[in-house]
Amino acid sequence: MDHDAQNKEFNDAIKTLFHGEVMERATAALRIGHLKDARATNMLMKALNKENDPIVINRIIEAMGEIKDTKATMPIVNVLKDELAKPENEQDRNRLFLLIESLMKIGDKRALEQLGIIINTCDDELKKLSEEALECIDPDWKDNIKKL
Repeated sequence: MDHDAQNKEFNDAIKTLFHGEVMERATAALRIGHLKDARATNMLMKALNKENDPIVINRIIEAMGEIKDTKATMPIVNVLKDELAKPENEQDRNRLFLLIESLMKIGDKRALEQLGIIINTCDDELKKLSEEALECIDPDWKDNIKKL
């Protein structure tokens, strides 16, 4: 895709992310992630803050992980904190997986503390994925997480 076509795709996706119907917004978030254009990070963070639909929120989180911009780390960590603050039976398990995977893709050590909290969960699959993410982000995570 040439530069002009990519810019048009980017601009159309951003516009749809803010003004489309629910499924259009979700699809737009995925398109933005596939473009892997760091220019989108601030717009995705803005969309994340105003979005109420859980499907769109999940797609925005996925897109941020695909882009791999460390600016997205703390907004994702904040969503993770909110999810972990809920009683375990009310937590959105799919969102937790997306959050962990996105943080793993970004690879920012600022996520270590929250990922370390998930290791204490009763869910073996979440625990395993969290350990993989921690290992990916920081091979010395066991020592470094104690410092946090």
